[in-house]
Amino acid sequence: MVKNDMTAQNLRSAYGGESQAFQRYKVWGDKAEKDGYPNVGLLFKAIAYAEQVHASNHFEALDNCMGDFLVASGAVFGIGSTAENLEGAKAGEDFEIDQMYPTYNLVAKEQQENEAVRSFHYALEAEKIHSKFFGEAREAVLDGEDIELESVSICEVCGHTVKDGTPDECPICGAPKEDFKVFEK
Repeated sequence: MVKNDMTAQNLRSAYGGESQAFQRYKVWGDKAEKDGYPNVGLLFKAIAYAEQVHASNHFEALDNCMGDFLVASGAVFGIGSTAENLEGAKAGEDFEIDQMYPTYNLVAKEQQENEAVRSFHYALEAEKIHSKFFGEAREAVLDGEDIELESVSICEVCGHTVKDGTPDECPICGAPKEDFKVFEK
């Protein structure tokens, strides 16, 4: 139950941003496939699912905040080349890592909003991995190559993302292997 309006506003903003990332990454995944990078397309679509997990967690943390709200959230718009889309994706993830989630988490901790703290922490840890994967994919695409990739596993509890395998237990939230969704070629 969210008690503080500032934390509720931050949850709504994060929900909006994650929801937009979910849709944007699906579109950019299709573009990557059309550009001849099917593995980059798979990566985008799997990470889109992780962003959906984050949005759902933020939404659920707002369970008692009913009503209509204007939601302000930043988002990259447009469809560029696959390299440009990967650059935009990495920049968005880096903003969340460096600016958004650390600030939102500090506010939630100060206001003792434990569900928000958990939700923000889960997203922050996953975004670090997303940034790394998008950066690696961009370097490959700039070299004219697709990334090496067989599968991507997403924790359905926190959005933790793993390439080419699934851990027995999520290192972020402790969920078992069965709670991962696997995206394969």
